[in-house]
Amino acid sequence: MAALAVVRDLREHRDPVSAEELEQFETDALAGFVLARTSAGLADSTIRGDVGHVEEIRTWFGRSLWDMEPADADAYSGRVLRGSPSGTRLARSQALSTYFLFLELRHNV
Repeated sequence: MAALAVVRDLREHRDPVSAEELEQFETDALAGFVLARTSAGLADSTIRGDVGHVEEIRTWFGRSLWDMEPADADAYSGRVLRGSPSGTRLARSQALSTYFLFLELRHNV
């Protein structure tokens, strides 16, 4: 008869990160976003625009963007961008969508 073994989690156990480490990670993630867009051959002005849009949304949100829920994005679109031209709304939503796609591809576990 086979013996039973104790099952344990094989993932690395880490202590919670500090606010400074989280801020560093967020900065690194944005830098990686810039490098990925540069590697894809996008113009500097396009990258600068995307980063500007992402930073504006981050400033409005007040915390890391990966904490953002769909309801938060809806609130941003409905309150902040309500009176903005359609091109601005489109550019901001595309920049945010592209940033999240980058994070998903880059940091997918």
